[in-house]
Amino acid sequence: MNISVIGTGYVGLVSGTCFAEMGNQVICVDNNPEKLKKLRQAEITIYEPGLDLLFYRNIAKKRLSFTDDIKEAALNSDIIFLCLPTPQGEDGSADTHYVLDAAEKIGEVLKEAGDKDFKVIVNKSTVPVGTAKKVTDAIKKKGAVNFDVVSNPEFLREGFAVEDFMKPDRIVIGTDNPVSMSKMKALYEPFVRQGNPILGMNPASSEVTKYAANSYLAMRITYMNELANFCEKVGANVDLVRMGMAADNRIGKRFLFAGIGYGGSCFPKDVNAMIKSSMDYDSEMKILSVVDKVNKAQKQVLVKKVSAHFNGDLNGKHFAVWGLAFKPNTDDMRDAPSTIIINELLKAGATVSVYDPAAMDSAKFYLQDRVIYSDTEYNATKDADGLLILTEWNEFRNPDFDILKENLKNHLIFDGRNIFTPDRMKEIGFTYYSIGRASVII
Repeated sequence: MNISVIGTGYVGLVSGTCFAEMGNQVICVDNNPEKLKKLRQAEITIYEPGLDLLFYRNIAKKRLSFTDDIKEAALNSDIIFLCLPTPQGEDGSADTHYVLDAAEKIGEVLKEAGDKDFKVIVNKSTVPVGTAKKVTDAIKKKGAVNFDVVSNPEFLREGFAVEDFMKPDRIVIGTDNPVSMSKMKALYEPFVRQGNPILGMNPASSEVTKYAANSYLAMRITYMNELANFCEKVGANVDLVRMGMAADNRIGKRFLFAGIGYGGSCFPKDVNAMIKSSMDYDSEMKILSVVDKVNKAQKQVLVKKVSAHFNGDLNGKHFAVWGLAFKPNTDDMRDAPSTIIINELLKAGATVSVYDPAAMDSAKFYLQDRVIYSDTEYNATKDADGLLILTEWNEFRNPDFDILKENLKNHLIFDGRNIFTPDRMKEIGFTYYSIGRASVII
């Protein structure tokens, strides 16, 4: 098939590359000249493990190309994907103006071209319920008639996006048009050869599905964080409680790890958008308001542990931080707990050295010159009063503790991701604070 992808951000670039890998001709559209120049020179503009091989291969095979000409892309495509940002507005709602602006431009192109070829316009962006209708109206307003707007939400985990796209758990397609459904099924059938479902539904149900899934996962994480805080109070170990829960097949194992709160580009924004939508339709989802409130508070938990250890006086203290991205295998620091925690330490008069395997460039945008950037995890710990672990990168799981003992002024670790065990830390002689487990005081 001939496909165009409007927007080459995280979702757009992964989607376009993976569609090309299945033999489709894909044109990706972006209006950022600097980004477009890099893409045309075969430079990947996002960090995503496994994407590079597919990206280079499909450029070489001439199945994947890049342009700023939305007219060229739309006229030469059977299916047009809208993969545009929907940032959170001041009131918590998803800002859909990028999506609607693109829809109007497509409408102008289709009006000029006439109604000869039927086009499927696909909302891949995460958008609130009712957006498919708004996009339809925006295109119709320009005089275009021979098209259909489909809702097709993405379910990509950063760090595993290529795997998720190539082998999806499910494909959700929201349309009432049988022609559009047939085209979308034909496009996606190569991705579900193992039998995972393609779920057809009306556009509103499809739009709600994405928010419902992310909000539920955010709720599970938040529940575990509250449970962890309770475990500390009563002398329980949240890891043991988690294993006891996960063995129940009604609950399962995933998204049950306690920590310092969720972040990233999806959960915070989607939870708030769901809250706002529910209030707009006079059906407030109160449980999500609590989830959002508790998650914000959880990002302060490790700071309180640090402050308590130093009797409330962090002025002049120096800390090392391992991990800045909101999760491992990404460079994404949007709403990352690390930014909140580091800023709180700085406000208290401390200085901070940071290291992350992938997010150092991103960190310079969020933290600017307020921290010291280290080229290795061990250099970050030199002369530090303590080490904070804020992202559970694999390379942090088995460090050289002799080097840490030599570098750190105090044998002191604050583990926001529970990557070590209290027993091990006691054995090797570290004072150790984690989430939902007894502290080790040496």
